[in-house]
Amino acid sequence: MWKQLDEGFWEKNRVSKVDSVAKDVMKIIEQVGAGGDKALIELTKKFDRIDIESVIVSRDEIDDAYDEVDEELIDALESAAANIQRFHEMQLDADLKLTEMSPGVFLGIKSTPLERIGAYIPGGRASYPSTALMSIIPARVAGVDEVICCTPSPVDPVTLVAMDIAGADEIYCVGGVQAIAAMALGTESIEPVQKIVGPGNVYVTAAKVLLRGNVEIDFPAGPSEIGIVADSTADPLFIAADILAQAEHDPSSACVLVTNDDTLPKKVWSCMEKMMAKAPRLKIIKEALNNSGYIVKGTIEECLETMNEMAPEHLSLQVADPMGSLNIVRNAGSIFIGPYSPVAAGDYASGTNHILPTAGNAAVSSGLNVSHFRKTSTIQMISKDGLEEMAPIIEAIAEAEGLIAHRDSVRVRFKRN
Repeated sequence: MWKQLDEGFWEKNRVSKVDSVAKDVMKIIEQVGAGGDKALIELTKKFDRIDIESVIVSRDEIDDAYDEVDEELIDALESAAANIQRFHEMQLDADLKLTEMSPGVFLGIKSTPLERIGAYIPGGRASYPSTALMSIIPARVAGVDEVICCTPSPVDPVTLVAMDIAGADEIYCVGGVQAIAAMALGTESIEPVQKIVGPGNVYVTAAKVLLRGNVEIDFPAGPSEIGIVADSTADPLFIAADILAQAEHDPSSACVLVTNDDTLPKKVWSCMEKMMAKAPRLKIIKEALNNSGYIVKGTIEECLETMNEMAPEHLSLQVADPMGSLNIVRNAGSIFIGPYSPVAAGDYASGTNHILPTAGNAAVSSGLNVSHFRKTSTIQMISKDGLEEMAPIIEAIAEAEGLIAHRDSVRVRFKRN
């Protein structure tokens, strides 16, 4: 079960399964597009085996959910929400920046929030109130006018409470492909959104990809991953705990240890075996470990380069010189430095976002942040003197491109036509 991996393992393991489900996903999208709310109710009955009369979650249902959730847990959610808000407020830039780049030439950027976004909150094997916080709060910090949420039925009361704490405007008890289709295309109850964010299984990911012509998305976010770079100073027990924490997410999760200490994998496995004996989600962990293993390299620098090629969702650095190692890291969704920075801290309480690119997408994409919910417009404000100084450049390039009206739009301002 715990095995040494060849160099190409991760590449083969992370091959997108979107194409394999695209045909089935497209059928559901078309059904929702044609049938609206009726289709959502039929699909919920088919896939979730639950009869519902409406996809709308009422204010009364949300209020009732608070009565079902332990007060200590509500306090924990509120504390986590406050940390997430503080961290994401650090990412806010000024709405308007204008700088005089040269005499009479002012250039700048205007940043504007999106008006309506949709957050997908997974359900099924487990409830994810933390994902509700991570999806909604950055949008709120960014200034989005309306934030709606879709989550599979029946909705766990804890998730409902988390969505309310985070500031959701509308909540719908519909999941899977049909939820993504509803947010992208709209139904009688659900008005379409400009952008959809949030993780999901391969079907949800496929729906987001296939509907990108109708709606913007954050990035493909599939099964959870962890990459760990460790040397002889690392504690095998901590590594084992971090691996099992990711493995219990999903049977498709992947966990890879890359080390320059050839004795470490055996020590880690010994700890894992003992911990697995008590693991409630053992079946899921065992399946995930089929996608997991270790790689031994000669140096930490080689370990880090191997990890850069993998571009993992989560990267844990458990080495003697973590800050030196951090300088070599190029590709990772979220980085956890040192033995006392478990991924679980970022999942729940530290304030960073746990909605991250997977399957190698961290090589080109950033984790969910405030900028995902804002767009920028460039600004120029130029005086007559500033334009006159720039005119020869504009006219020369316009003539080279054969765009004479462009040239003349400058000349006419100085009566040189």
